[in-house]
Amino acid sequence: MKTKIVATIGPASSDYDTLSKMTAEGMDVCRLNFSHGTHQDHLKVIETVDKINTTQNSCVAILADLQGPKIRLGTLEHEEVTLKAGEKIKLVTYEVAGNKDRISIRYDAFATDVKAGDQVLIDDGKIALRVVETNGQDEVLLRAETDAVIKTYKGVNLPDTSISLPSLTQKDLNDLEFLLQQDIQWIALSFVRSASDIHLLREKIDAAKKTNKPGIIAKIEKPQAIANIEAIVEAADGIMIARGDLGVEIPMEQVPMIQKRIIRLCQQKGKPVIVATQMMEAMISSIRPTRAEVSDVANSVLDGADALMLSGETSVGKYPVETIRIMQQIINQIEGYEAIYYRHEMPYDPSHPRFISDSVLYAACNMAQSTNASALILVTHTGYSARRMAAHRPRARLFAFSGNAFVLRQMNLLWGVNGFYDSSLDQADKLMNHLNDLLIAAGQLHKGDRVIHVLSTPTWSKGNSNTLRLGEL
Repeated sequence: MKTKIVATIGPASSDYDTLSKMTAEGMDVCRLNFSHGTHQDHLKVIETVDKINTTQNSCVAILADLQGPKIRLGTLEHEEVTLKAGEKIKLVTYEVAGNKDRISIRYDAFATDVKAGDQVLIDDGKIALRVVETNGQDEVLLRAETDAVIKTYKGVNLPDTSISLPSLTQKDLNDLEFLLQQDIQWIALSFVRSASDIHLLREKIDAAKKTNKPGIIAKIEKPQAIANIEAIVEAADGIMIARGDLGVEIPMEQVPMIQKRIIRLCQQKGKPVIVATQMMEAMISSIRPTRAEVSDVANSVLDGADALMLSGETSVGKYPVETIRIMQQIINQIEGYEAIYYRHEMPYDPSHPRFISDSVLYAACNMAQSTNASALILVTHTGYSARRMAAHRPRARLFAFSGNAFVLRQMNLLWGVNGFYDSSLDQADKLMNHLNDLLIAAGQLHKGDRVIHVLSTPTWSKGNSNTLRLGEL
């Protein structure tokens, strides 16, 4: 399998037995959604995944998803508030028990940020309101564009408004402090609007002075992020196309082409990209996905996503293990299609500090295609070579050896990468033969296979890849 599976963990999947079965069926990354659950809940999952990795010799990674500045309504007097199209209601920034006249919104600058004519969407866009006027302080009058039934705590989207909320809320900072005490491979930042949001989170991570630093995944779910996408991809370590909120914030018919554009850009930059939201949502309650969902999964593989993400299907759904199995079956079928492979592009910037390394990796991919090599074998200390090689989408199997277990788990998100731990990588003598023997013993390769090695010379020097060798086992 080349395309990886990210599964959100929740009450339906957090026990050892279920997580173990999900791993066996093809789960590569566990997503912890910090919009829900306590630190203790998430810690139990982290410890369970560590146990599975130890006992099953797997490399399942942890992706912690920060909630970000999610805007929600407050409480209601009764179960719901009903509006007819054309009726008016106030959203207020002070706390009230909501009724037909006014409902509180948990966004202090709401009346300052919005203007007359702005659209306000509630409950994933199911309810549309339009701003009539604002007092600029704490009250906004809106008109219902359709009949609406509003329920407590529902999320709010503001597609026409430049919101002034910080990218990291106090809750996010508290969650980040907890996460930086754990060995987390990836942290996802919600509602990214510009590269500066990424830089701020990286400063917080770097201040922790951890040896193993989690990579940053920028979630693309705001129109401002689309406008700044190239700078965001450059600043982040990976991208998540969060199609749920994105499809509410922008016209939904634009999302498919935006998905293709972002995937292509990430491949050019050597950054992993996750396609997320409503991949197989029918399997929350059904044993089978819809045919449209099967096509969505297939098309995301064809587009070139590194990973596909499951949300409610595995966190609260009835069939978390079966969902992983069926998604894996779809992926396996589509990966037989030749057009998804060898999308490599020549490095274009000779002044880039990684130009030599990138050129060697590009040449290795070219060689793998022209010689029909069975495998590309990398030695990596940071995971950089694996990220760049994965972005070229080689058909040859991609094996990455590292003496750092954290790096191995982090690489488990990357398209096509099969990670192997080896503590003897600093021994220069007969390193390539040693790696070949390990892969043959593991049943991954066989005598007579044509393989390409990519490493740095001298081999004990932790630096850019500068050497490749083609040979037969």
